[in-house]
Amino acid sequence: MRCPLCRQGQLEALVLMDAFACDFCRHILAADLAKQQVQVVDSSQTMTWVWTGRGWRSLQRPDTRLTPLVWITAGLLLALPGGVIALSSYVLPPLNPSPGLTFGQIWACLTFACHAMIVLWLLAEHYQVPLYVALKVRLLRQRLS
Repeated sequence: MRCPLCRQGQLEALVLMDAFACDFCRHILAADLAKQQVQVVDSSQTMTWVWTGRGWRSLQRPDTRLTPLVWITAGLLLALPGGVIALSSYVLPPLNPSPGLTFGQIWACLTFACHAMIVLWLLAEHYQVPLYVALKVRLLRQRLS
C-alpha cells in the first residue's frame, strides 16, 4: 500500500505492533484495524486516513484553535516588514527623484518577496503538504548519499 502522507513510499508493517512505517518519508502510522484507519503518530499534526478499498481518504479535521493563529501570524509576517519599508520610502523620498523605482521601493518589494517565501515555507511545514514532504525527503536523501 502507498503511504497516505507522502504518496511516494510503501507502508511496511512494524514487527509485533499494529503500526506501519513508510519506507520513503519514514513516518510511523498507528493502525486501527477494526476501523481500517491509520494515524500519524510521530508528528504534531493529528492526521488520520481511512482505507476505502481502493485508496486512502483523509479524515483530517482542522484544528480550529491553531489555524486562525497561523493565518494571522502569516499575514502579519508578510505585511508588517514590507509595509514599514514602503511607508518609510513614501515618507522619506529620495532627494534627487529619478524615473522608475527608487531604492526604497525596490527594497520593499524584495522584503515582501522574501517574507512571502518564509510564509509559504511555514505554511507547508504546518500543513505537511504531501508534495513538500516528498521534496524534503528527496533532498535529505540526496544530501546523505
